[in-house]
Amino acid sequence: MQTLKFLSRAEQLAEYLRTEIMRGTWRREMPGAPALTSELGVDHKTVISAFRLLENEGLLAPQGAGRRRRIAPQESQASPAMRVKILFYEEADAKQFYVVDLLHQLLKVGHIASFAAMTLKELDMNLRRIVRFVENSEADAWVVFSGSRQILEWFAQQSTPAFALAGRRRGIPIAGIGPDKVPALRESVRRLVNLGHRRIVMLSHEERRKPVPGFFERSFLDQLEALGLPTGPYNLPDWRDNVTGFHRCLDSLFTNTPPTALMIDEMPLFLAAQQHLAQRGIWAPRDVSLICCDPDPAFAWFETPVAHFHWDPRPLVRRIVRWANNTALGKDDRRQSFTTARFVEGGTIGQAPSQ
Repeated sequence: MQTLKFLSRAEQLAEYLRTEIMRGTWRREMPGAPALTSELGVDHKTVISAFRLLENEGLLAPQGAGRRRRIAPQESQASPAMRVKILFYEEADAKQFYVVDLLHQLLKVGHIASFAAMTLKELDMNLRRIVRFVENSEADAWVVFSGSRQILEWFAQQSTPAFALAGRRRGIPIAGIGPDKVPALRESVRRLVNLGHRRIVMLSHEERRKPVPGFFERSFLDQLEALGLPTGPYNLPDWRDNVTGFHRCLDSLFTNTPPTALMIDEMPLFLAAQQHLAQRGIWAPRDVSLICCDPDPAFAWFETPVAHFHWDPRPLVRRIVRWANNTALGKDDRRQSFTTARFVEGGTIGQAPSQ
């Protein structure tokens, strides 16, 4: 069961502007912020925030200071429907709260969308196996969840279009979108340090750590150093990327110099870590603070609110559908964009335990 989502004023305005653009109320350029402020009776900041939301979707494009924003062409889909194959990182991705909406929206606009028969993890993140699997699959376009840099570089070189949903896509000429979690990361690390935490550890999947830490992980280490904390392998531990390896990593961490705070990559890892620690009498936030770096509707059912990063999945869905439509029309759409994530402080963090 999904929780109610109350839209901010900027989100409500963006919904209204999006509908009017689709209706053809404005064609090539949007009215300026002052004109909309006067016409709609909203404040200037709300209009600018709504513009930025629509820019993140690719619906509007800035043209420089003092110039009106350009409206991206809204052609109807004129080419045959594409077979869009969704390649998950792991099986749990199919249960993400926005995946059903993504599938529905792709089908709604006429594409033939389906899930790939195997996941990247089931293919062992092995490029040779992934290449063979993709070449033997019938698809006109691919949506790839959380791909490693090597995998996304390969997809970017193929004639079959591909879209990177999250993953290590920075600097690769491939269309993509994902949450920008770095501001939320910095805020959460500052909060932990202010609460007295000095041993802060991030648990991330292997492709986020190797061959070198990804942008998000590097930002984590940089923030620790900026706050005067030395960093090393302890803060971003290596572990074999399977169930056994994850639990062995937790046991190792809590044997000698246990961390006072864990930042955990995603919901499945968060729940696995929470259960593992509880079975050993280690509780949050009494013994260790826990932060999940992703949202999940299930958090609404937790008696103790979970500290996590929240981001809105709707722009991700809209961007993928728009990319699919552009690709079906023969456009080489490789634009990358980000949505904003914010830190939600819950009851799973607290003062660092006395040692």
